[in-house]
Amino acid sequence: MKKNNFLYRVYDLYYDGFRNMRLGRTLWAIILIKLFIIFAVLKVFFFPDFLKEHAEGDKAGYVATQILNQ
Repeated sequence: MKKNNFLYRVYDLYYDGFRNMRLGRTLWAIILIKLFIIFAVLKVFFFPDFLKEHAEGDKAGYVATQILNQ
């Protein structure tokens, strides 16, 4: 790959930046843990499957009737 290529320069910038950081690795770990908690744990406990409880098997039909009744 040519060293003047834009994608190579972007890759080299990020690779060099991540290789030399110390505090950044800890911060990225905290960010990834928080994202996991938000999307995995909170979704399971606080956001139940509304269609599964109300649609009784015909999800598309239930959504269509709810939209048309509005």
